[in-house]
Amino acid sequence: METKTFNIEGMSCASCAQTVEKATGKLPGVAKSSVNLATEKLTIEFDEQKLSAIEIKQAVSDAGFQALSNTIQRTFDIEGMTCATCAQTIEKAVNKIVGVEQASVNLATEKMIVSFYPTIINPSTITQVVVDAGYGAVEEMDTVDSVDRDREKKQKHIANMWQRFWVSAVFTVPLLYISMGEMIGLPLPSALAPMENGATFAITQLLLTLPVLYLGRSFFTVGFKSLFKGHPNMDSLVALGTSAAFLYSLYGTVMIFSGDTHFAMMLYYESAAVILTLITLGKYFEAVSKGKTSEAIKKLMGLAPKNARVLRNNEELDIPIDAVQVEDIIIVKPGEKIPVDGVVISGNTSIDESMLTGESIPVEKKAGDQVIGASINKNGLFHFKATKVGKDTALSQIIKLVEDAQGSKAPIAKMADKISGVFVPIVIGLAVLSGLAWYFLGQESWIFALTITISVLVIACPCALGLATPTAIMVGTGKGAENGVLIKSGDALETTHKLQTIVFDKTGTITEGKPKVTDIVTVSGISEDELLRLAASAEKGSEHPLGEAIVNGAEEKGLLLAKTDSFEAIPGHGIEVSIEENTFILGNQKLMTDKKISLGELNTQSNQLAEQGKTPMFIAKNGEIAGIIAVADTIKENSKQAIKKLQQMGIEVAMITGDNRLTAEAIAKQVGIDRVLSEVLPEDKAAEVKKLQQEGKKIAMVGDGINDAPALAQADIGIAIGSGTDVAMESADIVLMRSDLMDVPTAVELSKATIKNIKENLFWAFAYNTLGIPVAMGVLHLFGGPLLNPMIAGAAMSFSSVSVLINALRLKRFKPSSIK
Repeated sequence: METKTFNIEGMSCASCAQTVEKATGKLPGVAKSSVNLATEKLTIEFDEQKLSAIEIKQAVSDAGFQALSNTIQRTFDIEGMTCATCAQTIEKAVNKIVGVEQASVNLATEKMIVSFYPTIINPSTITQVVVDAGYGAVEEMDTVDSVDRDREKKQKHIANMWQRFWVSAVFTVPLLYISMGEMIGLPLPSALAPMENGATFAITQLLLTLPVLYLGRSFFTVGFKSLFKGHPNMDSLVALGTSAAFLYSLYGTVMIFSGDTHFAMMLYYESAAVILTLITLGKYFEAVSKGKTSEAIKKLMGLAPKNARVLRNNEELDIPIDAVQVEDIIIVKPGEKIPVDGVVISGNTSIDESMLTGESIPVEKKAGDQVIGASINKNGLFHFKATKVGKDTALSQIIKLVEDAQGSKAPIAKMADKISGVFVPIVIGLAVLSGLAWYFLGQESWIFALTITISVLVIACPCALGLATPTAIMVGTGKGAENGVLIKSGDALETTHKLQTIVFDKTGTITEGKPKVTDIVTVSGISEDELLRLAASAEKGSEHPLGEAIVNGAEEKGLLLAKTDSFEAIPGHGIEVSIEENTFILGNQKLMTDKKISLGELNTQSNQLAEQGKTPMFIAKNGEIAGIIAVADTIKENSKQAIKKLQQMGIEVAMITGDNRLTAEAIAKQVGIDRVLSEVLPEDKAAEVKKLQQEGKKIAMVGDGINDAPALAQADIGIAIGSGTDVAMESADIVLMRSDLMDVPTAVELSKATIKNIKENLFWAFAYNTLGIPVAMGVLHLFGGPLLNPMIAGAAMSFSSVSVLINALRLKRFKPSSIK
């Protein structure tokens, strides 16, 4: 299965999005098709053996829209070609790369033009494939990247909508004055008096209306095209309404010229022009608001530098960041941004990583330390080796996470999608029926009936319904990224607000994960240093935090470690090793019990240590207990505050750990946790989460290690600490970039704020249509109330979409609350 994203042009409402979704969803080999109206993107998962991108584009085109691949184009200078076969060889090799849409080589100009997906591959990959084929390739400098082009395109669209509005307004304002002025007592020149000079009055209005119709021609071309294809959308409603008003007015103009002057008072030119002008203004505000929803992505993308200073063949070269390859040696001077991820090979410096991790204090770096692309070098000059470039860098991964989340749908959106899919055809039916009902049953004139029909068509727009959910999700996930909380999907964003229990892993999550030796207890015949030396010798090379703490403790004392002859790990319990012809067993109390080793008087001391929150490790020599080495892990600065805040929010907090009960309860007591799951083996963590879910609760798991990945996946919401492993972050639904547990309640608060915002949006969208359509149909008029003018209907329809977008943008003011 392959997943591709296409930009969709021509959509104007939720009905359009539904049409594209249905048209592509029916194609052979499609597993999932999802259209986001706010981002104007189609994300489709399909079997590339049964379907091609060209066929997907054609299906979108047949539905009345245009699909553009989310690709970028680059030109490469090719070296070493001698004939047409060379060009063919390179073309075939590059076209085979996953992520390349099309590659074309021109032998005469010795250039290759490649269209490819920047989220899948980067130019350095293409260059390498050409090199592997036996030729050379150098990318031509291109200063405008896809992000800039996308931004430029949106700005151009906003400028175009504004121009359309103000030029339309220039013609609409005098038109409105001429048509309505006399009714409200405003003076009109005698040449334009409707009763004396009806023909001039009508022709002037017609001439003022035609430019507005021309400027709003896209409403008619898109609207009628969609209508005739059987997929009517918002533009169809506007096109039908304004066309009816214009054509009737045109008929009235002809009748005036035929001598029937009373038609001068029954022209609707101003309705057609005002409706188009107001809806264009609404579309302008919509475009501006949509641009603001994706500001988080723009900010992230703006972090990356454009160029890198690379050392190749002992020569410093300034090259585009896209051309940087893994293993390149990169030079970074003070004050410069680091172009890609890598490892320092020479020099010392401090680096500001706050834009990615939220850590405000610069981090000291020396040879062997990792550096993150887009972070800022504060003082020293250093060289580093590139380890991740293009889509693999931390920044690119974050951008991809946020983009995917903004493009995803929350379950709450499904109801709105279903309604908007059938909404427009129902509205057209209601408009026709209400018009006919007033004409035949209400004994009204057909002009009155036409007014009713136009009002219903114009007021009932599903735009607000379609924008209610995606805009809130875009702003919510973007705001999360700004606060160091990466929410991977709309699903995760929605589920998080329902959480009832949050389970924290202990080591590395609640605690720092860097334990230290605190106590050494020995039996007679062995010194403390000797016990520590033997234990450290056994644990040398161990990746377990307790083992590392013991080795570090021995090294700090300068103890000379012995060589181990054999080593056996006992998962979740400890190790068994052979040192200097003696057998040593190191591990927890359960391991000692399993091996039938008596603890004797050390049992009381181990309990005392455990009650102090220290982890006792037992050491046995040749089947006899030799002593205890106690290790303690410090609690993270904000752990207690985060847990208190979650409890104030009404969320139960639990802790899961492999530590013994006493140690676990001591740590839990320090941070205020009541529910403790202790002595849980790594492979059993997921099972424990499942047990909690069987209590009927929505569970979140917070962890940082490889052994947390199954539990993160099992939980309703998996939350990974950003400093943790790639595996943990891959399994999680939410990633906390700052490794600060205060971001857990922030994620819950953000989810609650976003879902509340979505519900408000949906309420107003539904309420607007529920109230607006009956009023437009003349229900109030039946009881002597007012009749909705088509122009007011047009203004109200535009306002409904803009109000939903403005409400979604209120989320940008979100700030985590403080502890009470």
